[in-house]
Amino acid sequence: MNLINRYIIRETVIYFLLSLLSVLCIFIAIDYLGTMDEFIEAEISLWRAFQFVVLKIPFICTQAMPVILLLAILIVFGLMSKRNELMILNSSGVSIYGLVKPVLMVAATAALLLFYLAEHIVPLTMLQANAIQNREIRKKTNVAVKERNIWIKGNRQITHIQYFNPSGQSINGFTRYYFNDKFQLIRRIDAKAGNFVENQWRLSDCMDQRLNTSTDTYDIEIRDTLQEDLHLHPDDFRQIIRKSEEMNFRELSAYVRKVENEGYDATTYRVDLYAKSAYPFICIIMAMVAIGLTARRRLVKGLPVSITYGISIGFLYYVFHSFCVSLGYGGILPPLAAAWAANFIFLCGGLFLILNAE
Repeated sequence: MNLINRYIIRETVIYFLLSLLSVLCIFIAIDYLGTMDEFIEAEISLWRAFQFVVLKIPFICTQAMPVILLLAILIVFGLMSKRNELMILNSSGVSIYGLVKPVLMVAATAALLLFYLAEHIVPLTMLQANAIQNREIRKKTNVAVKERNIWIKGNRQITHIQYFNPSGQSINGFTRYYFNDKFQLIRRIDAKAGNFVENQWRLSDCMDQRLNTSTDTYDIEIRDTLQEDLHLHPDDFRQIIRKSEEMNFRELSAYVRKVENEGYDATTYRVDLYAKSAYPFICIIMAMVAIGLTARRRLVKGLPVSITYGISIGFLYYVFHSFCVSLGYGGILPPLAAAWAANFIFLCGGLFLILNAE
């Protein structure tokens, strides 16, 4: 590796680490102070609250790394352009294509680091962070979740839901038990499925069993639909079910296959599965975009313009990626296309900028 490549790699890594450290400090300060009222209301110690915020740092790193890498590359080449170093290299016969190799080496390393964090660190830390949020902050100790099976204990009620579909706000395999003060079963509702409509659950294919106190038997009523206020909101399920970021790629893939084999809709999780495979590659794509912008001599004013370009491109990517993922959740786009659309568009943009660099 020649001197120029080592210089570019060293400078990129330095500004990458400085930018990442700055973002993490800002995140800790905002998240810790911004949710202080929830911590005080939940009566948990400030040290425990700080642990909760720190546990979310690996997840924030995975979300911010591509944009921070883009920002670091733009800063490095923006400063090199301001100091006329790029002009000197160009005059010495070093083309823009010669600068791609060290940048892509850093980007590939960042992509591998991002993949490792997302696979091995983030699922563990987010699982612990969500446990603190549900059990200690929001006091949801009456809920037990194992895979798709959700058990909820209420006031003389026990509810079991086999599967909850977050995108469609629907449930499958619903059973609720009602008890009297002597813990005697007085009513049971079984439903094949249910949808949340107008702040109420509309259950379908229902069997309603009620205790007849005079005969000490149960009267059974079969209904096609049953509209009832279950005192449950879809947001309650979103907070307690296992989230995609709490599973690595292998666990999420097995989860999707299991849900689909049982006949349930796993579109949301399949989109998240493909997004897990697509996201690390954005580090390489962002590096190509940064090189292309540098080659077109748009950063001659140095640091302010570099930061502006980095923030703008990163914001544009996340908006477009979130939009495509939302279309995938809604079934408008296939899951694979929804997860990879933003990467494909930005890859084409990066290649176009590099190929037209000279």
